[in-house]
Amino acid sequence: MPTLNIITNVAGDRVTTSDVLKALSKAVASSVGKPEQWVMVSVTTDKPMIYGGSEEPCAFGYLMSIGSIGGDKNKKISAAICEVLGAKLGVPANRVYIQFSDAKASDVGWDGSTFA
Repeated sequence: MPTLNIITNVAGDRVTTSDVLKALSKAVASSVGKPEQWVMVSVTTDKPMIYGGSEEPCAFGYLMSIGSIGGDKNKKISAAICEVLGAKLGVPANRVYIQFSDAKASDVGWDGSTFA
């Protein structure tokens, strides 16, 4: 149940949200190694942001998953996400931060309960 939230200063009128969401969903599923049916993605555009003193396109991502992330695997996941952000939003990889969080199954709610 990987969940990716992206916040960016890219203008929403320059984004075909559905294309971005679908591409990120596929990238996360593939790089994390979990079925896409469990992947959730959100993208927030038009967020006032500055990175390195510049308001050029940038993004912050938060990826939470129950397992399947951590260590060197995060490099592959980061590359996959940055590839989509570059291609679909025009955000260079060197202007993206991604925070990874490996959650315990008992700490994630789903279907009126938890995964544990």
